[in-house]
Amino acid sequence: MFSMANGFGNYSQQAVRAAKYIGQGFMVTLDHMNRLPITIQYPYDKLIPSERFRGRIHFEFDKCIACEVCVRVCPINLPVVDWELRKTMRKKQLNSYTIDFGTCIFCGNCVEYCPTNCLSMTEEYELSTCDRHGLNYDQTALGRLPGSVATDGTIKTVPNLTSLSKGVIEGYFGSRGITNSWTL
Repeated sequence: MFSMANGFGNYSQQAVRAAKYIGQGFMVTLDHMNRLPITIQYPYDKLIPSERFRGRIHFEFDKCIACEVCVRVCPINLPVVDWELRKTMRKKQLNSYTIDFGTCIFCGNCVEYCPTNCLSMTEEYELSTCDRHGLNYDQTALGRLPGSVATDGTIKTVPNLTSLSKGVIEGYFGSRGITNSWTL
């Protein structure tokens, strides 16, 4: 008889503990039902990259002195600099400059160590192509300045969403605010 009462006591303790865990799960669910989604409708809404965003590299052909510092500081020796020595001027002349963004890790070393500042990082991050050879940019493609996301009138931009706090994106999603602090 005592073992049956002891078994019933253990069963009731386990049932109470299970009900407590289920209640905690429901509380989390109810808390999340009050929140709005943080997802952005990508092709139509775009994030404005931060000031120090490392996007596609921009190259200015006229400033380059073909010193190849960018190749030496690159962890994967990525930029291909083709130059020839002009003996009459005793100077290197740049013939071509290419970067394969399919293998680039966007570390920014080439931009940081360039002595003539002919390389810079842009805010362009949409580099996808159907063919990987389309990611091999020559000096003409590298010299093209990207259009800014902030000035494109067809796209609704969302300010830099590195962290969300109460009411930060209230105007974007409507009148309801975010209940807790989120970090993406």
